[in-house]
Amino acid sequence: MERLVVLGTGNAVVTKCFNTCFVLERDEQYWLIDTGGGNGILAALEKAEVPIAGIHDIFITHEHCDHLLGIVWMIRLIATGMKKGTYEGECNIYCHPDLIETIDTIARLTIQGKFYKMLGKRIFLVPVEDGEHRKIIGYDVEFFDIHSTKAKQFGFTTVLKNGKKLTCAGDEPYNEANEEQVRGSAWLLHEAFCLDSQADIFKPYEKHHSTVKDACVLADRLGIENLVLWHTEDKNYENRKVLYMREGKEYYSGNLYVPYDQEKIILSE
Repeated sequence: MERLVVLGTGNAVVTKCFNTCFVLERDEQYWLIDTGGGNGILAALEKAEVPIAGIHDIFITHEHCDHLLGIVWMIRLIATGMKKGTYEGECNIYCHPDLIETIDTIARLTIQGKFYKMLGKRIFLVPVEDGEHRKIIGYDVEFFDIHSTKAKQFGFTTVLKNGKKLTCAGDEPYNEANEEQVRGSAWLLHEAFCLDSQADIFKPYEKHHSTVKDACVLADRLGIENLVLWHTEDKNYENRKVLYMREGKEYYSGNLYVPYDQEKIILSE
């Protein structure tokens, strides 16, 4: 079975949910994408029943704190498991080249030396370039530059066991420069900062984000079969699914998902 395990669905400043990050699960193998803004990643993994000892691949999309800072806790817990003998094998942390020094520095300054020393021994920071392919939990993954207007950021695309394409477009609106990677995707993971009807309240365009309407119009135009919306505000959190689905279905004819934290979406049986 292949599943999308949703750990968090919120933007950088949410308090009612966790920052957007997730796991791709394939036959009890786990690939963690982004780590949120702190040790909340540990609680999120525990609630989702994703074992840290089962995570051997992590991808950090970009430098913003709500995606990056949880990596400190992952390195610490994985290194602890390695020293105790409860974590077997190695761990690879993928990111674009400019992030390598940032992650290394944060780890060096905040983690005990005995754990930091595991970097380069059994925990590896692996730089990936735009267009580079890597084999991760059985997937042929292509990383790509999303052409961010704020901080260099990579997304990725891959093909599931059933031959369906899945693409993570990062936490900014789709860029036409990535049409090759996004078009033809059966699954598109895309940000939706707020309802279009509340754009005057949340001002997504000032932050270079999109609305539910924007994301749905895009997905419909590109013929996306399944659209997952997240990286949202949390003022509507309790009713977010109903509200976002209602607006989204006006513009999108495919399968729309507006998950809450801890939801698990089956990608293929």
